[in-house]
Amino acid sequence: MRIGSTFFSALTLGVLFSQGMVFARDITPQSSSEVEMGQRIYLDGILPSGAALTGTRFGNNVVSGAEAACVNCHRRSGMGQVEGDIQVPPITGSFLYAPADDKQLATMDPRVSKLFNQAHDPYTDAALAKAIRQGINNRGGEMNVAMPRYKLSETEMKALKAYLEQLSPHWSPGVSESTIHFATVITPEVEPARRKALISMIRTIVRQKNGSTKTAMKPGASHHHMTSAAELVLRTERNWIWDIWELQGAQATWGEQLEAHYRSQPVFALVSGLSNSTWQPVHDFCERERVPCWFPSVDSPVIEQSQYSFYFSQGVTLEADVLARHLQDQAASPQRLVQVYRDDVVGRAAARELTHALAGSKVRVEDHSLRTDLPLADSLRDALGKIEPGDTAMFWLRPDEIAALDKLNPVAGKNYFSAVLGNAEHAPLPAAWKASSRLLYPYELPEKRELNLAYFHAWLNLSKQPLVDEVMQSEVFFALNFLTDTLAEMLDNLYRDYLLERAETMLSKREGLKVELETRDRVALGRPGDMARKYGMPTVEEGARIKIQSQSGGMDNTNRGTTIYPHLSLGQGQRFASKGGYVARFAEGDKLIAESGWIVP
Repeated sequence: MRIGSTFFSALTLGVLFSQGMVFARDITPQSSSEVEMGQRIYLDGILPSGAALTGTRFGNNVVSGAEAACVNCHRRSGMGQVEGDIQVPPITGSFLYAPADDKQLATMDPRVSKLFNQAHDPYTDAALAKAIRQGINNRGGEMNVAMPRYKLSETEMKALKAYLEQLSPHWSPGVSESTIHFATVITPEVEPARRKALISMIRTIVRQKNGSTKTAMKPGASHHHMTSAAELVLRTERNWIWDIWELQGAQATWGEQLEAHYRSQPVFALVSGLSNSTWQPVHDFCERERVPCWFPSVDSPVIEQSQYSFYFSQGVTLEADVLARHLQDQAASPQRLVQVYRDDVVGRAAARELTHALAGSKVRVEDHSLRTDLPLADSLRDALGKIEPGDTAMFWLRPDEIAALDKLNPVAGKNYFSAVLGNAEHAPLPAAWKASSRLLYPYELPEKRELNLAYFHAWLNLSKQPLVDEVMQSEVFFALNFLTDTLAEMLDNLYRDYLLERAETMLSKREGLKVELETRDRVALGRPGDMARKYGMPTVEEGARIKIQSQSGGMDNTNRGTTIYPHLSLGQGQRFASKGGYVARFAEGDKLIAESGWIVP
C-alpha cells in the first residue's frame, strides 16, 4: 500500500545552521584497496600495517587505536557534530574540496541562530596533510587543540584522503530531487483495529505534511507551517511518498518479503511500524541494508547492539530489569518468584531477561508457561497451582489472559503485571486482584502525562482520528513529528548515517524546546491545544525566539516531555530513548500511582 501525504508538527524546532562547502570538483576514483585502508583508519583507528593509529591532542595527550579514530568526532557520515562549545565541521570531499563560491548549508549548532562557518578556499592534498598532521588549516590558523595531530605516512595519508573523498558523496537510496520514500512495516498478527489506526494516522500525517510542503514552495508563502526558513530559501523540503509493507505468513519468510519490497522501491528509512511478535527479521534487514529503523511500536525490541535501529525502550525486557532492580533494592526481597507467561517469542524474552537479571541474587526464579493443550482459564488455573502463599508472581500476560483471571483468586503475596503487554492502566484486572497487584510501568504516570500528550490529543480531535491505543498512537505521532524536525535540520544532506547522528544530537534539545513552547501555550491561552486550534502551529522563527523564564514568569513547566514517556534522550551510539520505569499500584477509584521512583536499571 502506498500513501502520499504530510505532517503538520505540533511544534517545530528552530532550525539554526552553519555553513560548509559543496563538493564541486572532479576527483579521480581511488582504488578499492586504498578506500578500505582509509576506512580502517577512519572508523577503527587501525593503520594499513595493522598498527594502531596514534595522535596527540591538547599538546601532549597521546591517543591511539579506537580512541584516536576520526569517527569519534566526525561521525560515520563525516558530517561532524557539536561537542559542547566545539564545532566539529564536515570533512567529506563535498565540504573539503569545493570552490568557495559553491556552497552548501549544514546544520551544525542549533543554539545560535544563523551562525555560518567562514568560507575557505578548497583544500589541496598538501593543505589537507598539513591540517591532519600539524593542526594548521588552509587559512594558516591553528585548529582546536582537541583535534589530534596524527602521524601518518604518505601512503596512509593517501588512503585516508581516498576514504574522505567517497564519504557521503550522494543522497542515500530513496531520495530524489523532489521526493523522499519511506515505508512502515506491520507484522501479520497485529489486531485489525490497531493496524487500521496506524495506517490512518500515517495517511493523515503524510497528507498534511505534503500539503504544507506544497504551500511552502509557493512564491510569497506564509511561514505558518512546519518548514524552516533555511528549507524555504534552499528549496530542500521534499514531498513524502509512503509505502505500507504488510508482512504475511511465517516469520521465516519475512526477510525475503522485505527484500522484495525494497527491490521494488528503495526507501530512505523504515518509520514507525507495528508488531506483537518478533521484530528480529525487520531489525536484521535494516542492519543488512543500512536502512534506518525509526522508532517502531513493538513489545520486544531487539536488544543486541545496533547501528541502524532506534527504539522507544527495551519493552518487556526493560520491565524485567526494572522489577529485578526493585526486588533487590527492598530490605526483604522475596525468596521465590514464579513467572507465568505465554510460550511465544515475547513471553520467552521477558521471562529469560528477568531470570538473567536476578541471577546471583537471593531470589529463586521458577518459570511456568501457559499450557496450549488446555482452555485459557484451565491453563491459568494450572499455572496458579504452581504458586504458593508468600511467593511473588510475575505475570507476562496480554489483556485477554488477564481478563480470564476473573474466576480465579490470587495466591501469591504480591503479583506483578506487564504494562507493555497488558494495556497499561487499562489492563482488565479483576477487582479481587487489584490490591495485591502491581504494574511494571515504563510510561509517564497517567495524571502527569496529560500535559505531555495535550498536543497529541488535540491533533487527534482536529484530524478526526479515533483513540484506539494511546501508547501506540502517541508513539506514531512522535515518530513522524521527530522525523519532520530532523529532516528539516539536515537540509539537503540526506544521508542515512547523518539522519541517525542528527537524531542522537537533537532529541533531548528538541524535547526541551517543545516542552517550553507547550508550557507557553497553556499559560497564554489557558487550555492545551487552544493555540493550535486558534492560530495554527508556531513557526520555526517563533520557536527559536522563545525564552522561558519559569520562575520569573510564573509558568508551569513541570512536564518533562511531549510523549507518553517522561523523558526521551539519546547519546552517541544509544538506541533506546527511554531507559526506565515505575512500579505502580492501583489506589482508590482505580487511580494508578507510583509505588517506586523512576527506576533506571
